[in-house]
Amino acid sequence: MCGIVGYVGKQKAAPLILEGLKRLEYRGYDSAGVAIQQGGRFHVAKKTGRVANLEQEVAQQSFHGTFGIGHTRWATHGGVTDANAHPHLSSDGVIALIHNGVIENYAKLKRFLLEKGYSFRSETDTEVLCNLIAYHYAKEPIPPSGESRFVEAVRKALRHAEGTYGIVVMALDTPGELVTARKGSPLILGLGDGESLVASDVAAIVSRTQTVVYLKDGEIAHLTPSTFAITTQASDTVEPVIDKVTWSISDAELGQHAHFMEKEIFEQPVALENAMRGRFSEDGSTAQFGGLNISAAEFRTIERFMFCSCGTALHACMVTEHLIERFARVPVECDYASEFRYRNSPLHRNCLFFVMSQSGETIDTLAAMREAKRKGYRVLAVSNVVGSTIAREADGGIYQHAGPEVGVASTKAFTSQLLIGAMLALYIGRMRDMSFSDGAQYVAALKGAPDLVRRTLQQAPRVHEIARRFARYTDMLFLGRLSLYPIALEGALKLKEISYLHAEGYPAAEMKHGPIALVSERCPSVFFAIKGEMFNKVVSSMQEIKARQGPIIAIATEGAELPDGLADEVIPIPECHEAVLPIVATIPVQLLAYYMAVERGCDVDKPRNLAKSVTVE
Repeated sequence: MCGIVGYVGKQKAAPLILEGLKRLEYRGYDSAGVAIQQGGRFHVAKKTGRVANLEQEVAQQSFHGTFGIGHTRWATHGGVTDANAHPHLSSDGVIALIHNGVIENYAKLKRFLLEKGYSFRSETDTEVLCNLIAYHYAKEPIPPSGESRFVEAVRKALRHAEGTYGIVVMALDTPGELVTARKGSPLILGLGDGESLVASDVAAIVSRTQTVVYLKDGEIAHLTPSTFAITTQASDTVEPVIDKVTWSISDAELGQHAHFMEKEIFEQPVALENAMRGRFSEDGSTAQFGGLNISAAEFRTIERFMFCSCGTALHACMVTEHLIERFARVPVECDYASEFRYRNSPLHRNCLFFVMSQSGETIDTLAAMREAKRKGYRVLAVSNVVGSTIAREADGGIYQHAGPEVGVASTKAFTSQLLIGAMLALYIGRMRDMSFSDGAQYVAALKGAPDLVRRTLQQAPRVHEIARRFARYTDMLFLGRLSLYPIALEGALKLKEISYLHAEGYPAAEMKHGPIALVSERCPSVFFAIKGEMFNKVVSSMQEIKARQGPIIAIATEGAELPDGLADEVIPIPECHEAVLPIVATIPVQLLAYYMAVERGCDVDKPRNLAKSVTVE
């Protein structure tokens, strides 16, 4: 959740680190800091609030060193204060450390270190780890030639640390060196010309280099400006896998848009085209995927599917459940990844697991995947980030190819997941009993999705006017049936995330089983009124709301005949195939949430208390 940047090279480190921290602001944070090694000591600046506050603080000091570390903190242990911000220094001043994650046994370690004479300035678990490394560094003997006393001290300290971490460490008497290690929190090494970098996200370093190494759990890297070496906790040498980042920094810049969320909403047609590219059979009747690592014959034997995810991605899983059961006639179950590993749910012996995570680093989803694999199940992943932990550890999977998503509230990654879910339903259905002609119609519908989304995005000015009218309300209901119930959940989540309004999503028929008590002239309802078998039933639910003076916004298919005066506002969407409908219906609720947040003066791309990638439990 926090952001990490480290640099060793020939350039002044502070400006490069600050640039990297700015590119990580979308991850969510409440304070920021840098530590630069120069003149035989660490120069540290830390400030609560935005990176801009830190930048002003740094400008008042003379930071000219060429190696250092920087961090944006999302508070876990200890309040939001300058003292609790990272980097932390050991009480003997020898070690500087930044850390993502949680050290669960920090209290026990702290008692031990207090007995050894170490002192503490903050309330954080991170400072405990910093002092623990200093303790082992002071004890570590001069090693034989070729070994690093610095690395060994970090390795020994981490053997005592329980929990999760992604750390970057500097030692005062080893200038020009960084040691970094991970367990459950992502870290990427960037290899440049006479410089080395480390970050928690590629976005922080891609302006300097596109040559990267993704650290794995349990690995420790030792960096200098021109070299790097990776070892394990057991001191084994690791042969690194060097990757190339396939997108440029311009892909993660605003351009002409006011916010990243707005930019990414309007990038959805292209993101959908990228997700489909090369993934349909030559006869145009089914989908095909190159990285599943499971044969068609094996797929035909699967008797149940299990999808685990969190937040927005779980809503995509719920739509996928509906489509697979509808078109492939195979039972599907969805579960919160955060709950799955702690329940002892009986599982079908012939079950295939899927996990979805835009970042590929969501800690709860990663834990659920590992639990399923531990119990002998094959796990496939849908992710947007090449080289992410989930993508690497899964038995196979599908990349979304949506491009970098910077806005905290997921938009293009969500509709990309919906599309891949629809393609999975087609792929499985064609293996079972879906006919060639039905498959061909399905493929044609999916190929037409980007243009349908473009048409729906033309409603943006209309949605903005509706948002101006409804921005003063503090509660809102979102109601849909079948595959649009998860989209109702997603609409409510988006509104909560960036507008800070109370919103609830429900199946439309469930409204009368309790939520109707909330209905009044001060609580608007958003209904998905889609032509088809459920249309009249949804209209009946709308009439129950209207009878109780509840304002109504209807997202309705073009040509749907709503009774006069039933809806206060109508947002039309194109009529489309059932597999594409959730994607198209998502666009108006994304726009509504965005424009409501704008009208309320909210920080759209950096909503309070939220992080883009949740990497701590």
